[in-house]
Amino acid sequence: MDVIVAFLRTMIRAGTPLLLATLGEIYTERSGIINLGLEGMMIVGASVAYVVAYHTGNPILGILTAICISGAMALIHAFLSITLRSNQIISGLALTMIGVGLSSYIGRDYVGKVGVKLPEIPIYPLSAIPYIGEILFKYDPIVYASLILTFILWFTLYRTKIGIIVRSVGENPSVADSQGVNVYLVRYICTILGGMLAGLSGAYLSLSYVPAWVEGMTGGRGWIAIALTIFAMWDPLKALIGAYLFGGIEVLQYNLQPMGIPPNILAMTPYILTIVTLFIASREKLRRRIGAPACLGQPYTREA
Repeated sequence: MDVIVAFLRTMIRAGTPLLLATLGEIYTERSGIINLGLEGMMIVGASVAYVVAYHTGNPILGILTAICISGAMALIHAFLSITLRSNQIISGLALTMIGVGLSSYIGRDYVGKVGVKLPEIPIYPLSAIPYIGEILFKYDPIVYASLILTFILWFTLYRTKIGIIVRSVGENPSVADSQGVNVYLVRYICTILGGMLAGLSGAYLSLSYVPAWVEGMTGGRGWIAIALTIFAMWDPLKALIGAYLFGGIEVLQYNLQPMGIPPNILAMTPYILTIVTLFIASREKLRRRIGAPACLGQPYTREA
């Protein structure tokens, strides 16, 4: 039983950075914007959070800095994609390349150094429940925040007027505009929100999940989050399941190694699923069938 508990705990921790990044991308894409800069925003968030926490001794300050920096990167993407109506794919890819290079520069002097770890905060008395308490109620604040955010963002998207506005902007911005909705503002807010959550995801990696600074530590998680957005059909609750599923696959590759199963086999699985998912998303009929926003990736120009 202890082995199962340990596996489930590690699965949740491994799935948390994927969940946070996916939640942000869901809102970004629901508003009609594709952000392929997630990987860059995550890794910059990881490096900035680690460096700030290392010098201040305050992981919360590191987290807030990561959220702001990644949010600023998302603002650049929003400006290029929404205001200048540039190619969203190229803009996102450029930010990823910039982010990888920038993080390498920021963190070059911190490789191998012992940093600050975000402490776990057990929720008493629930954490004292045998097995269940260990699995669900003994984590750091970011894990709890990711779960709370999942339900808040799901409720907002499907049960509030704000959610209707966000979805309408992604489905038919012209109609939304005719109803008095500021399409540009909604897309800006959703894109920046996506970047901020990517920064939080990166901060979790370097302050809790590892915790250390390792160049390239995101390991393609930003790309997996983009695929998870499609896999979850742009639904935050499905994203929760998908993120933990992919997190479980990541954990299994180490658990099965003593049994003679090469870890590389399972390590490839998330990326194979990512390629398959992105291939499906490239097919217009299939994309519409799984519920993709109708105007995803299409710049909006208000008619005179």
